[in-house]
Amino acid sequence: MLMATVTAAAALAVLPAPAVAAEQMYQVGFEQAAIPDADHAPIAAIIWYPTAAEARDIQVGPVAIKAAPSAPIARSGLPLLIISHGTGAGAISHVDTAIALAQAGFVVVTPTHSGDNYEDESNVGKPAWLADRSRHIVRTIDFMLGSWRGSLNIDENKIGIFGFSAGATTALISIGGEPDLGRLAPHCATQPEFVCRLYPAPAAAVENPSWSHDPRISAAAIAAPGLGFLFGPDSLAKVKTPVQIWAGSDDKIVPYASNTANVRALLPKTTEYRPVQGAGHLSFLSPCPDPSVMPAICTDKPGFDRTAFHAELNAALITFFRAHLAAP
Repeated sequence: MLMATVTAAAALAVLPAPAVAAEQMYQVGFEQAAIPDADHAPIAAIIWYPTAAEARDIQVGPVAIKAAPSAPIARSGLPLLIISHGTGAGAISHVDTAIALAQAGFVVVTPTHSGDNYEDESNVGKPAWLADRSRHIVRTIDFMLGSWRGSLNIDENKIGIFGFSAGATTALISIGGEPDLGRLAPHCATQPEFVCRLYPAPAAAVENPSWSHDPRISAAAIAAPGLGFLFGPDSLAKVKTPVQIWAGSDDKIVPYASNTANVRALLPKTTEYRPVQGAGHLSFLSPCPDPSVMPAICTDKPGFDRTAFHAELNAALITFFRAHLAAP
Protein backbone atom coordinates (compact mmCIF):
# COMPACT_ATOMS: atom_id res chain seq x y z
CA MET A 1 0.00 0.00 0.00
CA LEU A 2 1.53 3.32 0.47
CA MET A 3 4.60 3.08 -1.27
CA ALA A 4 3.94 -0.55 -1.85
CA THR A 5 1.48 -1.19 -4.63
CA VAL A 6 -0.98 -4.04 -4.25
CA THR A 7 -3.69 -5.51 -6.41
CA ALA A 8 -7.35 -4.93 -5.72
CA ALA A 9 -7.73 -8.52 -4.58
CA ALA A 10 -4.89 -8.13 -2.11
CA ALA A 11 -6.32 -4.92 -0.74
CA LEU A 12 -9.71 -6.51 -0.23
CA ALA A 13 -8.13 -9.38 1.62
CA VAL A 14 -7.05 -7.03 4.40
CA LEU A 15 -9.82 -7.01 6.98
CA PRO A 16 -8.93 -4.43 9.65
CA ALA A 17 -9.37 -5.37 13.27
CA PRO A 18 -11.91 -3.60 15.49
CA ALA A 19 -11.17 0.03 16.21
CA VAL A 20 -8.92 0.90 19.10
CA ALA A 21 -9.47 4.20 20.87
CA ALA A 22 -8.17 5.99 23.92
CA GLU A 23 -11.74 6.76 24.89
CA GLN A 24 -15.22 6.51 23.46
CA MET A 25 -17.38 9.58 23.91
CA TYR A 26 -19.71 8.79 20.99
CA GLN A 27 -20.98 6.05 18.72
CA VAL A 28 -19.82 6.24 15.12
CA GLY A 29 -22.03 7.49 12.31
CA PHE A 30 -21.14 6.36 8.81
CA GLU A 31 -21.97 7.31 5.25
CA GLN A 32 -20.42 7.21 1.80
CA ALA A 33 -20.08 10.20 -0.51
CA ALA A 34 -19.11 11.11 -4.06
CA ILE A 35 -17.20 14.39 -3.85
CA PRO A 36 -17.39 16.61 -6.95
CA ASP A 37 -14.04 17.28 -8.64
CA ALA A 38 -14.56 19.65 -11.58
CA ASP A 39 -13.40 18.21 -14.93
CA HIS A 40 -12.55 14.93 -13.19
CA ALA A 41 -14.42 11.90 -11.91
CA PRO A 42 -16.02 12.30 -8.46
CA ILE A 43 -13.86 11.36 -5.49
CA ALA A 44 -15.26 8.40 -3.55
CA ALA A 45 -15.12 8.94 0.20
CA ILE A 46 -16.33 7.63 3.53
CA ILE A 47 -17.45 10.00 6.27
CA TRP A 48 -17.19 8.92 9.91
CA TYR A 49 -18.71 11.15 12.56
CA PRO A 50 -19.85 11.21 16.20
CA THR A 51 -23.45 10.27 16.88
CA ALA A 52 -25.65 9.32 19.81
CA ALA A 53 -27.49 6.74 17.69
CA GLU A 54 -27.04 3.06 18.44
CA ALA A 55 -24.31 1.40 16.39
CA ARG A 56 -24.85 -1.98 14.77
CA ASP A 57 -22.76 -4.47 12.85
CA ILE A 58 -22.37 -3.37 9.23
CA GLN A 59 -20.17 -4.38 6.33
CA VAL A 60 -18.07 -1.77 4.51
CA GLY A 61 -16.79 -3.68 1.51
CA PRO A 62 -14.74 -6.46 3.12
CA VAL A 63 -14.63 -4.76 6.50
CA ALA A 64 -16.97 -5.52 9.40
CA ILE A 65 -17.44 -2.56 11.75
CA LYS A 66 -19.89 -1.24 14.34
CA ALA A 67 -21.49 1.99 13.14
CA ALA A 68 -24.80 3.78 12.66
CA PRO A 69 -25.38 4.38 8.92
CA SER A 70 -26.74 7.84 8.03
CA ALA A 71 -27.41 8.58 11.70
CA PRO A 72 -27.94 12.08 13.12
CA ILE A 73 -24.74 13.99 13.85
CA ALA A 74 -24.09 14.39 17.57
CA ARG A 75 -23.82 18.15 17.78
CA SER A 76 -22.48 21.32 16.17
CA GLY A 77 -19.02 22.87 16.43
CA LEU A 78 -17.20 19.64 15.56
CA PRO A 79 -13.63 19.61 14.20
CA LEU A 80 -12.97 18.06 10.78
CA LEU A 81 -10.12 15.69 9.92
CA ILE A 82 -9.10 14.37 6.51
CA ILE A 83 -7.11 11.13 6.23
CA SER A 84 -4.98 10.81 3.08
CA HIS A 85 -4.06 7.19 2.33
CA GLY A 86 -0.93 5.89 0.63
CA THR A 87 -0.36 4.60 -2.87
CA GLY A 88 -2.45 1.59 -3.84
CA ALA A 89 -4.68 1.96 -0.79
CA GLY A 90 -8.15 3.37 -0.16
CA ALA A 91 -10.73 4.85 2.19
CA ILE A 92 -10.65 1.89 4.61
CA SER A 93 -6.86 1.57 4.92
CA HIS A 94 -6.87 3.49 8.22
CA VAL A 95 -10.34 2.45 9.36
CA ASP A 96 -9.39 1.89 13.00
CA THR A 97 -7.93 5.39 13.21
CA ALA A 98 -10.95 6.96 11.51
CA ILE A 99 -13.31 5.21 13.92
CA ALA A 100 -11.23 6.09 16.99
CA LEU A 101 -11.21 9.76 15.99
CA ALA A 102 -14.96 9.76 15.36
CA GLN A 103 -15.57 8.13 18.74
CA ALA A 104 -13.54 10.95 20.29
CA GLY A 105 -15.67 13.66 18.68
CA PHE A 106 -14.13 14.39 15.29
CA VAL A 107 -15.82 14.34 11.89
CA VAL A 108 -13.45 12.29 9.73
CA VAL A 109 -13.47 11.94 5.96
CA THR A 110 -11.37 9.36 4.13
CA PRO A 111 -11.26 10.07 0.39
CA THR A 112 -10.03 7.41 -2.03
CA HIS A 113 -7.54 9.24 -4.22
CA SER A 114 -8.60 8.94 -7.87
CA GLY A 115 -5.84 7.44 -10.01
CA ASP A 116 -3.92 6.25 -6.97
CA ASN A 117 -5.81 3.53 -5.13
CA TYR A 118 -6.11 -0.24 -4.91
CA GLU A 119 -8.31 -0.38 -8.03
CA ASP A 120 -6.69 2.30 -10.18
CA GLU A 121 -3.03 3.38 -10.15
CA SER A 122 -3.13 5.11 -13.52
CA ASN A 123 -1.81 8.39 -12.09
CA VAL A 124 1.08 7.00 -10.06
CA GLY A 125 4.46 8.22 -11.26
CA LYS A 126 3.03 10.90 -13.54
CA PRO A 127 3.86 14.61 -13.09
CA ALA A 128 0.32 15.30 -11.86
CA TRP A 129 0.36 12.44 -9.32
CA LEU A 130 0.95 14.50 -6.17
CA ALA A 131 -0.70 17.63 -7.56
CA ASP A 132 -3.95 15.74 -8.10
CA ARG A 133 -3.76 14.31 -4.60
CA SER A 134 -3.43 17.78 -3.07
CA ARG A 135 -6.34 19.01 -5.20
CA HIS A 136 -8.44 16.16 -3.81
CA ILE A 137 -7.88 17.53 -0.30
CA VAL A 138 -9.15 20.98 -1.31
CA ARG A 139 -12.21 19.48 -3.01
CA THR A 140 -12.88 17.29 0.03
CA ILE A 141 -12.85 20.25 2.41
CA ASP A 142 -15.03 22.26 0.00
CA PHE A 143 -17.58 19.45 0.03
CA MET A 144 -17.54 18.91 3.78
CA LEU A 145 -18.08 22.63 4.45
CA GLY A 146 -20.50 23.07 1.57
CA SER A 147 -22.93 20.51 0.21
CA TRP A 148 -22.49 17.75 2.81
CA ARG A 149 -25.67 17.44 4.89
CA GLY A 150 -23.66 17.89 8.10
CA SER A 151 -21.70 20.94 6.98
CA LEU A 152 -23.30 23.19 9.61
CA ASN A 153 -22.14 20.80 12.34
CA ILE A 154 -18.49 21.45 11.44
CA ASP A 155 -16.42 24.30 12.85
CA GLU A 156 -14.62 25.63 9.77
CA ASN A 157 -11.82 26.94 12.00
CA LYS A 158 -10.98 23.44 13.29
CA ILE A 159 -9.64 21.45 10.33
CA GLY A 160 -6.74 18.99 10.40
CA ILE A 161 -5.21 16.29 8.22
CA PHE A 162 -3.47 12.96 8.80
CA GLY A 163 -1.48 11.46 5.94
CA PHE A 164 0.52 8.27 5.52
CA SER A 165 3.40 7.81 3.05
CA ALA A 166 2.30 9.46 -0.22
CA GLY A 167 -0.58 10.73 1.90
CA ALA A 168 1.94 12.34 4.25
CA THR A 169 3.49 14.21 1.35
CA THR A 170 -0.03 15.11 0.22
CA ALA A 171 -0.64 16.58 3.68
CA LEU A 172 2.60 18.58 3.56
CA ILE A 173 1.63 20.02 0.18
CA SER A 174 -1.81 20.88 1.52
CA ILE A 175 -0.32 22.99 4.32
CA GLY A 176 2.07 24.89 2.04
CA GLY A 177 4.83 22.46 1.05
CA GLU A 178 6.18 22.55 -2.49
CA PRO A 179 8.09 19.46 -3.61
CA ASP A 180 10.73 19.88 -6.29
CA LEU A 181 10.34 17.08 -8.85
CA GLY A 182 13.76 18.07 -10.20
CA ARG A 183 15.23 16.32 -7.16
CA LEU A 184 13.83 12.95 -8.28
CA ALA A 185 16.41 12.09 -10.95
CA PRO A 186 19.58 12.80 -8.95
CA HIS A 187 18.20 11.08 -5.88
CA CYS A 188 17.11 7.94 -7.73
CA ALA A 189 20.46 7.79 -9.52
CA THR A 190 22.36 7.57 -6.24
CA GLN A 191 19.79 6.21 -3.78
CA PRO A 192 17.32 4.06 -5.77
CA GLU A 193 14.69 3.47 -3.10
CA PHE A 194 11.30 1.85 -3.68
CA VAL A 195 9.45 4.91 -4.97
CA CYS A 196 11.93 5.29 -7.85
CA ARG A 197 10.38 2.15 -9.37
CA LEU A 198 6.99 3.88 -9.52
CA TYR A 199 8.24 6.47 -11.99
CA PRO A 200 8.50 5.12 -15.57
CA ALA A 201 11.49 7.37 -16.33
CA PRO A 202 12.93 8.65 -13.05
CA ALA A 203 15.97 10.11 -14.82
CA ALA A 204 13.86 12.31 -17.11
CA ALA A 205 13.49 16.04 -16.47
CA VAL A 206 10.12 16.84 -14.89
CA GLU A 207 8.45 20.22 -14.62
CA ASN A 208 6.78 21.03 -11.32
CA PRO A 209 2.98 21.23 -11.57
CA SER A 210 0.80 23.71 -9.75
CA TRP A 211 0.38 22.62 -6.14
CA SER A 212 -2.91 23.00 -4.25
CA HIS A 213 -2.49 24.47 -0.77
CA ASP A 214 -5.35 24.93 1.68
CA PRO A 215 -4.97 27.57 4.42
CA ARG A 216 -8.09 26.20 6.13
CA ILE A 217 -5.99 23.35 7.55
CA SER A 218 -4.74 24.22 11.05
CA ALA A 219 -2.86 21.04 12.07
CA ALA A 220 -1.22 18.10 10.30
CA ALA A 221 0.00 14.70 11.45
CA ILE A 222 2.11 12.67 9.02
CA ALA A 223 3.52 9.15 9.09
CA ALA A 224 6.40 7.80 6.99
CA PRO A 225 6.49 10.66 4.46
CA GLY A 226 7.16 8.94 1.13
CA LEU A 227 8.96 11.14 -1.42
CA GLY A 228 10.21 13.27 1.46
CA PHE A 229 13.47 13.70 -0.42
CA LEU A 230 11.65 15.91 -2.95
CA PHE A 231 11.53 18.73 -0.42
CA GLY A 232 14.48 21.08 -0.87
CA PRO A 233 15.88 23.81 1.41
CA ASP A 234 12.97 26.20 0.83
CA SER A 235 10.21 23.68 0.07
CA LEU A 236 8.59 23.85 3.50
CA ALA A 237 9.30 27.52 4.21
CA LYS A 238 5.61 28.41 3.88
CA VAL A 239 4.47 25.77 6.36
CA LYS A 240 3.30 27.50 9.54
CA THR A 241 0.90 24.78 10.65
CA PRO A 242 1.80 22.57 13.67
CA VAL A 243 3.00 19.16 12.46
CA GLN A 244 3.36 15.82 14.22
CA ILE A 245 5.69 13.30 12.51
CA TRP A 246 5.70 9.51 12.90
CA ALA A 247 8.30 7.07 11.56
CA GLY A 248 9.05 3.38 12.03
CA SER A 249 12.57 2.25 12.86
CA ASP A 250 12.30 -0.69 10.43
CA ASP A 251 10.79 1.11 7.44
CA LYS A 252 12.58 -0.26 4.37
CA ILE A 253 10.10 1.17 1.86
CA VAL A 254 10.44 4.82 2.90
CA PRO A 255 13.95 5.04 4.42
CA TYR A 256 14.19 7.40 7.36
CA ALA A 257 17.40 9.18 6.32
CA SER A 258 16.22 10.35 2.91
CA ASN A 259 12.60 11.05 3.79
CA THR A 260 11.53 11.62 7.41
CA ALA A 261 14.91 13.02 8.45
CA ASN A 262 14.88 15.43 5.52
CA VAL A 263 11.36 16.65 6.35
CA ARG A 264 12.24 17.04 10.03
CA ALA A 265 15.30 19.12 9.16
CA LEU A 266 13.16 21.52 7.13
CA LEU A 267 10.48 22.04 9.79
CA PRO A 268 10.86 23.97 13.07
CA LYS A 269 12.89 22.23 15.76
CA THR A 270 9.79 22.30 17.96
CA THR A 271 7.97 19.92 15.58
CA GLU A 272 6.71 16.89 17.49
CA TYR A 273 8.46 13.67 16.45
CA ARG A 274 7.17 10.20 17.37
CA PRO A 275 9.63 7.39 16.47
CA VAL A 276 8.16 3.88 16.64
CA GLN A 277 10.64 1.17 17.55
CA GLY A 278 10.20 -1.99 15.52
CA ALA A 279 7.57 -0.58 13.15
CA GLY A 280 7.86 -1.18 9.44
CA HIS A 281 6.24 0.93 6.74
CA LEU A 282 2.99 -0.99 6.63
CA SER A 283 2.67 -1.06 10.41
CA PHE A 284 0.71 2.19 10.09
CA LEU A 285 -2.08 0.41 8.19
CA SER A 286 -4.99 -0.89 10.24
CA PRO A 287 -4.33 -4.13 12.14
CA CYS A 288 -5.49 -7.33 10.46
CA PRO A 289 -7.47 -9.86 12.51
CA ASP A 290 -5.77 -12.68 10.60
CA PRO A 291 -2.32 -11.64 9.29
CA SER A 292 -2.02 -14.92 7.38
CA VAL A 293 -4.69 -13.76 4.94
CA MET A 294 -2.27 -11.24 3.43
CA PRO A 295 1.09 -11.64 5.19
CA ALA A 296 2.93 -9.16 2.95
CA ILE A 297 0.75 -6.35 4.29
CA CYS A 298 -0.38 -7.67 7.66
CA THR A 299 2.82 -9.14 9.10
CA ASP A 300 5.19 -7.04 11.18
CA LYS A 301 8.62 -7.66 12.65
CA PRO A 302 8.58 -10.47 15.26
CA GLY A 303 7.70 -9.00 18.62
CA PHE A 304 5.97 -5.93 17.20
CA ASP A 305 2.30 -5.70 18.22
CA ARG A 306 0.46 -3.66 15.60
CA THR A 307 -2.79 -3.58 17.56
CA ALA A 308 -1.05 -2.24 20.67
CA PHE A 309 0.81 0.30 18.56
CA HIS A 310 -2.41 1.52 16.98
CA ALA A 311 -3.91 2.08 20.42
CA GLU A 312 -0.93 4.38 21.09
CA LEU A 313 -1.12 5.99 17.64
CA ASN A 314 -4.82 6.74 17.83
CA ALA A 315 -4.58 8.14 21.37
CA ALA A 316 -1.67 10.38 20.38
CA LEU A 317 -3.48 11.65 17.29
CA ILE A 318 -6.53 12.51 19.41
CA THR A 319 -4.32 14.39 21.87
CA PHE A 320 -2.46 16.25 19.10
CA PHE A 321 -5.53 17.35 17.20
CA ARG A 322 -7.38 18.33 20.37
CA ALA A 323 -4.43 20.49 21.40
CA HIS A 324 -4.25 22.32 18.07
CA LEU A 325 -7.91 22.37 17.04
CA ALA A 326 -9.35 22.78 20.57
CA ALA A 327 -11.09 19.89 22.29
CA PRO A 328 -14.31 18.71 20.60
